[in-house]
Amino acid sequence: MADRRVLRPLRRATPGPADTAPPEVELDPKSATPEQPVEESLIDAAIYRGGNRIGSPSTVAEAYQMVLDQPGVMAWIGLLRPSDAQLWAIAESFGLHELSVEDAIVAHQRPKLERYGDTLFVVLRAARYLDDVEEVEFGEIHLFVSADFVITVRHSHTPDLGAIRTRMQDDPELLARGPEAVLYAIMDSVVDGYAPVVAGLQNDIDEIETQVFGGDPNVSRRIYELSREVIEFQRATRPLLAMLEQLDRGITKYGLDQELRQYLRDVADHATVVAERVDGFRQMLSDILTVNSTLVTQQQNAEMARMADVSNSQNEEVKRISAWAAILFAPTLIGTVYGMNFDHMPELHWLFGYPFAIALMGVVCVTLWAVFKRRGWL
Repeated sequence: MADRRVLRPLRRATPGPADTAPPEVELDPKSATPEQPVEESLIDAAIYRGGNRIGSPSTVAEAYQMVLDQPGVMAWIGLLRPSDAQLWAIAESFGLHELSVEDAIVAHQRPKLERYGDTLFVVLRAARYLDDVEEVEFGEIHLFVSADFVITVRHSHTPDLGAIRTRMQDDPELLARGPEAVLYAIMDSVVDGYAPVVAGLQNDIDEIETQVFGGDPNVSRRIYELSREVIEFQRATRPLLAMLEQLDRGITKYGLDQELRQYLRDVADHATVVAERVDGFRQMLSDILTVNSTLVTQQQNAEMARMADVSNSQNEEVKRISAWAAILFAPTLIGTVYGMNFDHMPELHWLFGYPFAIALMGVVCVTLWAVFKRRGWL
């Protein structure tokens, strides 16, 4: 990128009447609205020379003309949620490749780095941890980086490029290293923004461990939701390692600043740490889910065992009640028979009839008691 590129118009800047459908279908379609000038999505535009801001063009066309008229300057144009037509308009001015523009329009891209001629197209996924709801919010930023301009397209308010621009302008020596320095600063900010997310996720996992061993019945849902966030975070961080490796390999080939190589290696070190932590989080959540399943199974088994014990106790009580009921039923039956007062009834007028009936009741009761006792019912 050391040689100054010649800005040229895009071969097909805007879809013509013959274009019945774009090459890709937008995943998040916008409602049909009247076309607005690209300046409606313009957050900031600046022209730099030697690391110092020398101009603040109010339109993209003006910024493009200043780059053409003043060799050795760099334009940094920031856009927020531009429409399709707005993005095609800026692509026409700066000669952006069609495929990269289509990716920027579609959004919801994986982090990647691709080269189209002398322009780098970079997709980054920023992340922010929301303490109030304990969730991770993801943002997306697309960068077009060439020898004399940087165009940033944000689809969310994360990351805060205004703060990055201010920090870069306060360090003219770094900004003077060109568009690649801007790319480094944005990547560094995105990776640094991962640290609070890692801390927040670690805290969530610690809380989940407490819930698991505390027997919280709702912990399974939280494990599942956190696992989804960790997987999404992993998709945002893991590709960065390959991207930074590509940049490192391209430093010699495209004549990039060697000092930036050290900066990018520092970013790569931080990204590696984050990626390893995220991989660890995913494994930890998998282990926690396994432990939770085991504890739930143990609780269910314990509950089933308790219910079985209760059922057995109830059965024992039923046996005792039934045994005593049978024992008490025998004298009741004998007494009922001998209390019928018929004239012609055996033993009714016998002198020993009463003692015989009492003795018969006792023998039957003792016999039943002995039988039930031997069977363990009493």
